[in-house]
Amino acid sequence: MLMRTDPFRELDRLTQQALGASGSWSRPTAMPMDAYRQGDTYVVVFDLPGVSSEAIELDVERNVLTVRAERRPPAHDDAVEVQVSERPLGVFSRQLFLGDTLDSDHIDAQYDAGVLTLRIPIAAAAKPRRIEVSAGSQSPREIDA
Repeated sequence: MLMRTDPFRELDRLTQQALGASGSWSRPTAMPMDAYRQGDTYVVVFDLPGVSSEAIELDVERNVLTVRAERRPPAHDDAVEVQVSERPLGVFSRQLFLGDTLDSDHIDAQYDAGVLTLRIPIAAAAKPRRIEVSAGSQSPREIDA
């Protein structure tokens, strides 16, 4: 499994922290993730606290998995005066390049308690298999020169 890396992601994160900027509505923000192999399955876990399951989109196109989520500000009536707003809002996005050995047609996605878990099985054609060797003819052969 290959993952797209962005060398400027950490710089963007530090800049947002230093300037006090929260998530932008125009530019997708990265979401933290873990990925590991468990037997014949790759497991990818994303942290998406405060995002409803309806606001999560998963797309696979040409072995590229795109995870996109949006966290909107809570609806307040006119009587509410926000004092502090530090939680990032807006669009969160991440792309993963799936190797040819993964079965992108059978991805299982579950969302619970702000954590999105994807299980991506390894394709049957990529699994190791044993090849039987059949015994050849044991009778002597005459070689013509």
